[in-house]
Parts: sequence; C-alpha cells; structure tokens
Amino acid sequence: MDRRQSLKWLFGLSALPLTNAGFVSAKDSPGPLLHKPKAEWASLLPPAAYRVLFEEDTEHPGSSPLNREKRDGSFVCAACYLPLFDSAKKYESGTGWPSFWQPLPNAITSKTDFKIGYPRNEYHCTRCGGHQGHVFDDGPQPTGKRYCNNGVALQFVPRGDKQPQLRT
Repeated sequence: MDRRQSLKWLFGLSALPLTNAGFVSAKDSPGPLLHKPKAEWASLLPPAAYRVLFEEDTEHPGSSPLNREKRDGSFVCAACYLPLFDSAKKYESGTGWPSFWQPLPNAITSKTDFKIGYPRNEYHCTRCGGHQGHVFDDGPQPTGKRYCNNGVALQFVPRGDKQPQLRT
C-alpha cells in the first residue's frame, strides 16, 4: 500500500475514485453513466456474469477461456461494452484470472474493499459500475500493477472487428 492509499484508508476516503493510472472521476467519465435496476441487468446477463458484475462475486481461478486469449484486440465490459483493456497490456500472471498491467484511459473507478479482512483495491467499469476485479502492486513494469480481472466480466473483441455498441 503506497502513502496515498494509506492516507485514504486511514481517513476513510477509500471510496473516492482515483484519477491516475486509468482511474477516473465522474467528470472524466467516457460519456453518460449507465444506470439500470439490478433486475434488468440480471435479465440481460448470464447468471455468473451478473453475480460478478453486480453482486461483486469472484469466478473460480482458471475457469475463464480469456486466460488463454492471445489475439490482438480489446477487452470490453460484459455489461455495457465499454472498452476497458487493450490486449497489448495483458500478461500471464499465473493467478488463474486474466491479468493486465494497465487499463485504457478513463475506463475504471476504484474503491477499497475489506471483504476478506484486509484492504484491497477493487475496480469497476466507470460507465455501468460493474465489478471487474482487484488491482495489486505485484505486476510487471512499467506500472508494477496487476489488474486481476474476472473473465466473465469481460468480452474479447479481436482487432479489426466492430466494437459492440455501448449498451443503453
């Protein structure tokens, strides 16, 4: 935990979004935020994706086909289709979840969670608020970050294919 994270945790500011390294504030959001009732999200998404994205569940390690995805392209939020990561920033972390060392600009927001008894930096899609995963300080350079993502919270779009239209 760096000094800034420590101060935010100490003073209870952990729910405020960060504005560096891909984290955004509402004023920097990529277009209008997408708010839907949970029941509507549940009707639009497969059950496992809904549980991860809107109940902050975690998929089993090693269960995502995106772990083996090596093609050039982008990874978009499975709920609203906002592009979150470029394949050039993906790497094999050995954790069992798709991992990236940097998100796309203005793609994610962050908050601290204490679900397992100690603080972790949880990140969400900045547009729909869907839970993606956690970021850790044990990734490769140049950022030293590991964005550990649930595969069911993402969809892969090969480079050259049309990106899905943002969900409304």
